[in-house]
Amino acid sequence: MTKDIDRSAERAATRRSWPVRRFQFGAEPSDDLSAFTSPEERLAMMWPLALEAWELAGRPLPTYARSDAPVRCVRGAGAGTA
Repeated sequence: MTKDIDRSAERAATRRSWPVRRFQFGAEPSDDLSAFTSPEERLAMMWPLALEAWELAGRPLPTYARSDAPVRCVRGAGAGTA
């Protein structure tokens, strides 16, 4: 029982350091981080998410070279016009 109490106190202490912000419904800030972060910072944020997604999918991280990556180029309306 003491271990459970110790763990509970430890979790509570950890939660106190979480950054929490409160917003009125509908007044939340935009998900667009481009005004506050650089492209490099946004790419750095993406990498841990990609690793977690592969892990959650239960699949190994691909090891092929970037030049061998399976991609498909889809041109949108007006693409390539000047």
